[in-house]
Amino acid sequence: MFALLTRLAQRHRAFFLQFATFVGVGLTAAAGHFTTLAIMVERNWAGPVLASLAGFVVGSVISYSLNRRFTFESTRSHAGALPRFATVAGIAFVMTGVLMDLLVHRIGLYYLLAQAITTGLVMIWTFSAYRIWAFAHKAGAREQRAE
Repeated sequence: MFALLTRLAQRHRAFFLQFATFVGVGLTAAAGHFTTLAIMVERNWAGPVLASLAGFVVGSVISYSLNRRFTFESTRSHAGALPRFATVAGIAFVMTGVLMDLLVHRIGLYYLLAQAITTGLVMIWTFSAYRIWAFAHKAGAREQRAE
């Protein structure tokens, strides 16, 4: 079993490294998101859903700049990548609002737990869409440009 896992890891090494980088960037973006969310809720500036959406915007700015450069090594110009990123992020924004409303107001979860669940679910969508469409990763693209 261990040998099989080792072969799979070697075969899909680039994908696993890319996903690990995405998770690292995601944790950085999530720190901005959660900080914004907690400050806005705890200071009574907004309810959990609106505060989560404001945090989403903060996290998206962090996510775009770091993912474009480090995770996907995008060769698209900002003019080409940003509209695609915004489309994916727009769908994720709506997903965040719907999931937070469902988890906080309908199910009654604590807002930070609801945000953690929402972040995990939305991450699946964003990684897939950024990888396949928004940044259209091409392995080694950066090295080819340098030549």
